[in-house]
Amino acid sequence: MPFIEALCLVFAFCGSLYALLTAVAGARFRGRMKTATVAKFLPPVTILKPLYGADKELLANLRAASSLDYPDYQLVLSVQRLDDPAIPIMRQVQQEFGEARVTLAIAASEARTNGKIQNLEIAYPHARHDILVISDSDIKLKPDYLRAIVAPLADAAVGCVSTPYRAIHAYRWYEKLELLTMNADFVPNLIFASEAQLAAFGLGASMGFRRKDLEAIGGFAAFRDLLAEDSHIALRIQKLGRRVVVVPYFVDMEVDLKDVFDWWSHDLYWDQNTRVVRPAGFVSTIVIRSVPFATLYACLQGFDGRGLWVLAAALAIRLGVAAFLLCAVLDDREGLAALWLLPLRDLAGMVFWFLAIVKRDFVRRGKRFGLLADGRIVPKATP
Repeated sequence: MPFIEALCLVFAFCGSLYALLTAVAGARFRGRMKTATVAKFLPPVTILKPLYGADKELLANLRAASSLDYPDYQLVLSVQRLDDPAIPIMRQVQQEFGEARVTLAIAASEARTNGKIQNLEIAYPHARHDILVISDSDIKLKPDYLRAIVAPLADAAVGCVSTPYRAIHAYRWYEKLELLTMNADFVPNLIFASEAQLAAFGLGASMGFRRKDLEAIGGFAAFRDLLAEDSHIALRIQKLGRRVVVVPYFVDMEVDLKDVFDWWSHDLYWDQNTRVVRPAGFVSTIVIRSVPFATLYACLQGFDGRGLWVLAAALAIRLGVAAFLLCAVLDDREGLAALWLLPLRDLAGMVFWFLAIVKRDFVRRGKRFGLLADGRIVPKATP
């Protein structure tokens, strides 16, 4: 037991130190947000928005995407089913904003493994412009969005641009856990890795690149059977000799979970994505999970004075740093109100981390898929 106790103590310390480093990175990221200049590079843009079903706030999201403050852009809405519940909403938005702004791409397409890529393949032939931006259906765009995400592409050396996203509108307890997963875990990790230039990220919910670079890496068809297609796209564009950047700008992502199982499968899916793209890096994140290891250490110590002190210190640092990032960087009042759930989310996150290593299937949009060792996905029997 002494070895296990020492290991837990080391991991609790490393996780707390990492939390403090994310606060430093967050402060730098916040400084870049404040000093960002208005872009003068305003080329014509096509936004590709793949849809599947009538998600929460879909009409509001599509209206926001149709009324951006940008001189020349096209919005392509795509579905892969002729009876998709999103179609009436798509037609309403096109009627409101006109065919010159909103293009509908509706096609019956045999189900494949990566449904998002399937939708993007349907949308792509309708794209009129050379700069392409992918925006997920649950993303709500602000008027200056295109100016922010397109600006780095003024530099020919930049090939792929992403913006981080902030989860919003979490009403039930498991939706609040999902919000904390995004805003108090994923986003701080992303900001730290980006500011430290540790890795190149492609964030498929809000991502832009040039048509010629997409075609040079094989088009969307090259990613039909891959999990985490956004990261693969970014990495392949990087191999063309282009830079991959994350801009200091947030878009909002609607939290839309049907039940507890939906939350469980979605958070596990996120960790499986990370493991597939960067397996070594994912496994190494074991050392930054301060709260689970501080809890285990306190338990092994019989919750004596030392054990409780270590646990209290880990919790104070974790909650304090999360509160700073939620308030100062993400401007997330919802996350601050749900902060008392963060220790539970961290303990559940440890379970997701372990399952992501051993589990070889996942559920997405109500369908089950198998996950191969090389990151490819294959259909399995639906649960």
